[in-house]
Amino acid sequence: MKHKIAIVFTGGTISMKVDPRINAAIPALTNDEILAMITNIERYAEIEVVNFSRLPSPHVTPDVMFSLAQTVKEQLDRDEITGVVVTHGTDTLEETAYFLDLVLPPEKPIVIVGAMRSGSELGYDGPSNLAAAICTAISPYSQNKGVLVVMNNEVNAAREVTKTNTLALNTFRSPEFGPLGIVDNDEVIYYRTLEPHRHYPLHQLADRVALFKATTGANSDFIQHAIDLGYQGIVIEALGRGNVPPEMAEGIYRALDQNIPVVIVSRCPTGRVLDTYGYEGAGKMLHDRGAIFGYNLPGQKARIKLMVALSVSNDLDVIRAIFENQPY
Repeated sequence: MKHKIAIVFTGGTISMKVDPRINAAIPALTNDEILAMITNIERYAEIEVVNFSRLPSPHVTPDVMFSLAQTVKEQLDRDEITGVVVTHGTDTLEETAYFLDLVLPPEKPIVIVGAMRSGSELGYDGPSNLAAAICTAISPYSQNKGVLVVMNNEVNAAREVTKTNTLALNTFRSPEFGPLGIVDNDEVIYYRTLEPHRHYPLHQLADRVALFKATTGANSDFIQHAIDLGYQGIVIEALGRGNVPPEMAEGIYRALDQNIPVVIVSRCPTGRVLDTYGYEGAGKMLHDRGAIFGYNLPGQKARIKLMVALSVSNDLDVIRAIFENQPY
């Protein structure tokens, strides 16, 4: 029996062409035009199109991600649907993919795909990436793997992948562990598996979470501003193993004293934070005062996870457990 795949189109470069009036790429390609470029796909799957949006990915907000999750869940709940493919702009693709990974059940494949070149450029990669995503979604080996990101014939886990280059076709990589597998000759081949993790179905989304990067001489001005504005949580991209300048630590302590969860990750592209150092502003001091370690999540994903955690509970112990008992 032929597999049935729902493709949820959200926009992004995969749906763009260059407008000669402004000499820049804008949303232009229809879903049918994109699908028409994928030859022989009808031999592998029956495609059902879901028109969600035509948004450039910088226009995707947490509210849009929440609505997208509901749309994808509606498709997953249909018995005849084998899996769901979501097209998305690459700038915020990893954040949307990780959000979906945290809130949707993993049994049926969910594959996120985009393009680095628009339909006007030589070597437009949208059709080939979409074909590989469909091949991944119909594979029984893609079940129970969480949300997957397929670009450039590589399959990466949403919880591990990040955009590493502004231009390269192989921009989406998993720097810590490498891809889960590849798509070769229209077949997905997995090299490794991931431990399953819990998902958190949400009825609403707490999206008032700030993200700050630690730098030499950084102080607490922005942290205090976030506190004054009523932000529900704060993520700090700290230095190295999870350390910040002493003047920045003061603001973190003030947030913690007001029961605002503060998650510490590293601005380094790989490696985890840990309570290795004990001087003022160091990771151990922050952790002992109540800061939560995000281990090796990058800041943008830690922010998404803190939104989800705050949507589950306001209890700091529950939020801590969501991060520290399940680092991914």
